[in-house]
Amino acid sequence: MQKKLFTELGLSPEILKAVAKMGFEEASPIQSETIPKLLTGSDIVGLSQTGSGKTAAFAIPAIERVDVTIRGPQVLILCPTRELAMQVAEEVAKLAMFKKGVRELPIYGGQSYDRQLRGLREGAQIIIGTPGRVMDHLERKTLKLEHVGMVILDEADRMLDMGFREDIETILKQAPPDRQTVFFSATMPPMIRTLIKNYTREPVNVRIEAQEMVVPAIDQVYYEIDRRSKLEVLCRLIDIQDIKYGIIFCGTKMMCDELADHLKARGYSSDKLHGDISQQMRERVVAKFRKRGFEFLVATDVAARGLDVDDIEVVFNYDLPQDAEDYVHRIGRTGRAGKTGRAITFVAGREIWKMQQIIRFTKGNIRREKVPSAEEVEQKRTSAFVETLRETLEKGEYKKQDDLIDQLLGAGHSATDIASALLHLLGGDKPAPQPIVEEQAPRREFREPRGGRDFEPRPTREYPKYEPGSRKRAPAEPPRREGSFAESRPAKPFRAKRDEPSPVSHEPGMVRLRFNLGHDEQVAPGDFVGVIAGTTRLPKEVVGRIDIGERQTFVDVSDESATFILKKLNGIKFKGHKLAVTVAQ
Repeated sequence: MQKKLFTELGLSPEILKAVAKMGFEEASPIQSETIPKLLTGSDIVGLSQTGSGKTAAFAIPAIERVDVTIRGPQVLILCPTRELAMQVAEEVAKLAMFKKGVRELPIYGGQSYDRQLRGLREGAQIIIGTPGRVMDHLERKTLKLEHVGMVILDEADRMLDMGFREDIETILKQAPPDRQTVFFSATMPPMIRTLIKNYTREPVNVRIEAQEMVVPAIDQVYYEIDRRSKLEVLCRLIDIQDIKYGIIFCGTKMMCDELADHLKARGYSSDKLHGDISQQMRERVVAKFRKRGFEFLVATDVAARGLDVDDIEVVFNYDLPQDAEDYVHRIGRTGRAGKTGRAITFVAGREIWKMQQIIRFTKGNIRREKVPSAEEVEQKRTSAFVETLRETLEKGEYKKQDDLIDQLLGAGHSATDIASALLHLLGGDKPAPQPIVEEQAPRREFREPRGGRDFEPRPTREYPKYEPGSRKRAPAEPPRREGSFAESRPAKPFRAKRDEPSPVSHEPGMVRLRFNLGHDEQVAPGDFVGVIAGTTRLPKEVVGRIDIGERQTFVDVSDESATFILKKLNGIKFKGHKLAVTVAQ
């Protein structure tokens, strides 16, 4: 099937501008075939695998047909799970960014009714929802379908497998009979054929065969880890594999900013690339990266579209991409010109189902590996340092320090003690690896039940993760982990109301410092250990008790290190804020 440019599909200037901003020029096969037919008003039955770009194939015509003068639902998109509903809503929002007056609204189980009711009252025209929650709103009379001119069923076979047939039929019966109906499905079981026969009018069939999309020269692995351990695992892998040149893909602009700051604080040379950076600055960053002016480029998918850089050692998927095609585009940055490359992906919690989709789509050998231990990282660092020292001694390319060594020998120190002390000082070049939340044991693949509404798999057990903008707060004392600086202290009982921590340290030999960030900025104890150790190169043992308040945090540090820490940390950017550190009074 021939691919076409988006400019050849008869789209409005606003859509073309949004598509260009997202970094796309050429439509995928499913988009090239489907979009023109949907724009003419035809019913469509699309047989396409996940990851083929079908979301944009139906989202673009849906946006184009919205009448902004009508404040109310005009397009209804049904998805089997809330994760997919959120993904589709995000895609619609990006494509409609320049369409003034077009509003999308995701509605799914587990989300507050108040937010959904507010969006419906405000006149959202494109509704993306799961069948169960859509039925709830229809029964409550809060969702009305009289102006709906287009109904789209995404992953229809999966919705039927989950037991949503009755709900789907009820929704289709309540929608206006002259609507446009669109089915997308990976398979075509008899139940789907019955629905198509009963609820479509002379549908056009579009079939896209799944293609194997994998680069054989790329070694692909993934690590199943806790979200909060991503930074530590990233640094461990960089150190143990001695990576010097790579791209790290993040899912959001905010994550790009934060990760680039964290890497710089830990001594890695990095820069960032995302949609909020001006074109002039982007060109400057890319030019510097091509010349190896820094080691790691932290980027979003949009910013990295069209990025052509040779000799990339590794691509990190710090956040999983939205679909399998984006995964293939990402890893294609390495292993070029016949050279071997590596792709490393981090999978957190329930994202494992998305990773399984990517594996099925690419039909590639993406193996699961175990996170290297702190001891392995230290051993690797030591071996690399000893090898460098041996090469320097053999080449003799160093300045003699005989007078200084004679002074130390004359003071009664042995040669081995002098060498050991020097190695100790030089060995602190990088902070010691921090403890991580251990990777989870392999789990059986989740199978959806055939009954119930908006059923979601029970999430794997994780410590509380609070997203930006959340009003919830974490417990005052997070759970202890083996190897943590706080492991020897007894856990405090949970208090419903958090008391502000005391500015006074009760540990001998420690000074309490006050940081200007607290729970309002979603910080965790590990963040402070990381920024102190990474910026000052001091061992993590200099950090003691950490008490996080609403808008401030108190950190105990060793008395002899306090002045140095204050000097190094004040004024640096941390978690998107300028850090202010003082001695607590």
